[in-house]
Amino acid sequence: MKIDWKRKLTSRKLWAAIVSFAALLVVALGGTEAQATQITALIMAGATVVAYIIGEGLIDAASAGAATITQYSAPVIGTVDPAPAESAQTGANQAAEVKQNTALSGSEKTE
Repeated sequence: MKIDWKRKLTSRKLWAAIVSFAALLVVALGGTEAQATQITALIMAGATVVAYIIGEGLIDAASAGAATITQYSAPVIGTVDPAPAESAQTGANQAAEVKQNTALSGSEKTE
């Protein structure tokens, strides 16, 4: 049986068990609760770093093998409007039109 080390090292349950064991071991060997708390904090900080590194590595590995997504690579469901995109009004054009209409309606009120 092969052990999945990536999954084990990113398991919060594993790190909680390790921290608990280390804290109890420190106290059992004559250490103070403050020392146990410090050791627990160090282990959890290390676990966070290990989990982050492994997680980012998995994400990088997955994205390296992924195909590049373009606007045309997604499957299309239903019908597609064949009109060219150039005829669509942009947000900037809409904003300019609203501003112009507002200015016109404001000047009509002053007359």
